[in-house]
Amino acid sequence: MSTTGLQTGQEARRTLVRAARVVDAAGSTADGWVLVDGDTIAAVGTGPEAPAADRVVDLGDATLTPGFVDLHGHGGATEAYEDDSFAAALAVHRAHGTTRSVLSLVADPIPSLAASMARIRTVMHADPLVLGVHLEGPFLSPHNKGAHNESFLVDPTPTAVDALLEAGEGVLRQVTIAPELPGAVDAVRRFVDAGVTVAVGHTVGTYDQARAAFDAGATILTHAFNAMPGLHHRAPGPIGAAIADERVTLELILDGVHVHPVVADTLFRAAPGRVALITDAMGAAGAADGAYRLGSLDVTVTDGVAHVAGTDTIAGSTLTQDAALRNAVSLAGRTLPEAVAALTSVPAGALRLGDRLGRIAPGSAADLVALSPALEVRRVWGGGRELR
Repeated sequence: MSTTGLQTGQEARRTLVRAARVVDAAGSTADGWVLVDGDTIAAVGTGPEAPAADRVVDLGDATLTPGFVDLHGHGGATEAYEDDSFAAALAVHRAHGTTRSVLSLVADPIPSLAASMARIRTVMHADPLVLGVHLEGPFLSPHNKGAHNESFLVDPTPTAVDALLEAGEGVLRQVTIAPELPGAVDAVRRFVDAGVTVAVGHTVGTYDQARAAFDAGATILTHAFNAMPGLHHRAPGPIGAAIADERVTLELILDGVHVHPVVADTLFRAAPGRVALITDAMGAAGAADGAYRLGSLDVTVTDGVAHVAGTDTIAGSTLTQDAALRNAVSLAGRTLPEAVAALTSVPAGALRLGDRLGRIAPGSAADLVALSPALEVRRVWGGGRELR
């Protein structure tokens, strides 16, 4: 017996999913099966013998992986996560394998960020696949602002930090801070004490300044190599500090535009098991070229590459995570388990959710992606329910 979904409405809960391969950070298993009970993986194994189930989903020659976790994305399908509605943006990324999303907001005045977080809180109440908000601004360097409005950048004063923590209660998951700003290290400690994951990024800071932020509790480097000093042999900067610190996860936009494939390969080799592939996707992901807005800035997308209008400043990407997976294998030379880990267990661990997300193991969430032999997405489930 086969079916088009793991569970639907009041139908029986236990479903056995079979695939030619099951791949996660632990490796690759041929002729694998996964037993799903409701929204949770109950058992995994290989071969013809498997526990009894109410129904079977046979994926044929597909490879089954955990659902992808995106730490950093701004939208898609012409929508941004600042918009009043962004259901289509979530849907387009879910169709490409992203089962859990942190919704990134660009720099805005604090009242506007508070209003955006309130809207996202409402979505989260109905949708457990949304993990919360990433504030990419406003605590960024005006000298490496990227596609953020400089007028909305502020120092991380206690007043500003407390205002965002209050507005973001229950929704604020992650914040990016330039460590050289006045009060930055104290702000890192305050956010970490409140349970918020802190990233270093959009910075002109030094190695020592980045290291001070990591020692204060920051654990992510926002889109490594982009909007920060490069890795110089006498001034290793934030990249060197992050590579040297085993506590730090390094985000990477692997679209072939933001970072050269040779540099991406070098990063994977330098920080094994700590590179998280992100989309940093804006509204043109899953949509056509043309004119867009990213926050308050006009953006032009040509041949799938987004720039702040009239400049050469890259304004996010049009990437989806399945494309990042293929690029990790074909451009950066990663094995499939390495590439899958960078989309699943590594970002889940960066959010301290590795006990529930990012692996195919008993007790993990039933977030699954079925890939063709060419690594194209065929089917997607989040929390046991079919998304594609």
